[in-house]
Amino acid sequence: MTERPPVLSVRGLSVRFLMPGGRRVAAVTDAHFDVAPGECLALIGESGCGKSVLASALLGLLPANARTAGQARLGDLDLLTADERTLARTVRGRRIGLVPQSPAAHLTPVRTIRSQLEETVAELTGVRGRTALRAAAEQAAARAEFPAGHLDRYPHELSGGLAQRAATALALVGDAPLLLADEPTTGLDRDLVDRTVDELRRHVDTDGDRALLMITHDLAAAERIADRVAVMYAGRIVELADATAFFGTPGPRHPYSRGLLEALPDRAFTPIPGLPPELGDLPDGCAFAARCPRATDACTALPPFTGSVACHHPAPADRAAATEDIRA
Repeated sequence: MTERPPVLSVRGLSVRFLMPGGRRVAAVTDAHFDVAPGECLALIGESGCGKSVLASALLGLLPANARTAGQARLGDLDLLTADERTLARTVRGRRIGLVPQSPAAHLTPVRTIRSQLEETVAELTGVRGRTALRAAAEQAAARAEFPAGHLDRYPHELSGGLAQRAATALALVGDAPLLLADEPTTGLDRDLVDRTVDELRRHVDTDGDRALLMITHDLAAAERIADRVAVMYAGRIVELADATAFFGTPGPRHPYSRGLLEALPDRAFTPIPGLPPELGDLPDGCAFAARCPRATDACTALPPFTGSVACHHPAPADRAAATEDIRA
């Protein structure tokens, strides 16, 4: 996207959960990716593949039984080794804005949305004075399509969609260099989905210095605003691709990525057969092999991430060859 250093650079990020009896759950394995200034990277995959665990690792919000490895650099700071004081005081809200997957868990239940917005505005922007704070809170709400008439309500008085918009408004207040949106369209109707992701995109496009990492299973939302797509399966990123090529021609190269698109109602509407493996009992080879129509004996070995895809039998990268592969 740019010659400038990435806003976020992730190298070899792995997360393991230590379970009773010595069992380990491989929630994320060896993730490598960058998010450049002015870029939206959409991280997609089925529920339970490790997307939200990766997000929690970046913010230092993993439970006590989690163990991380690798690096996740936000400028000169390694998020994986930063202490809680640094993360709480200089990262969350200021350098990384979070749109959470479960907004109800992030909204204070005994305070109105207005008071939470005003407090966040005061803390992150330095705005002072009752009138100025009130105006700034209403402006923040409008950015996320949160109706002003609901600002004096408490979280339990909101629908799921309104709670999601309130959380989005809070995340946008600090104009953080990196916006991390974890399923930001949950509970929204299609029109609000489009308006919400457009606002997230504007956050990136305002000056070209900010970046967006959007974790989603909503492929239509990803297609609408993403510059690149990272596909995650069973805790591992199996494909990184330009969004235009991924959603258009030649399309994805990994069989799993192709299966995700073919399952959409406006495409073949054909689900991927079978179920993902348990993260606590992954096979030694390709985790998708049991569901893959292209699998061979080679897939008993773990495929390396080569070029843009981790697969022993990827679709061809060039447009003409991909067309012939689809016809075959």
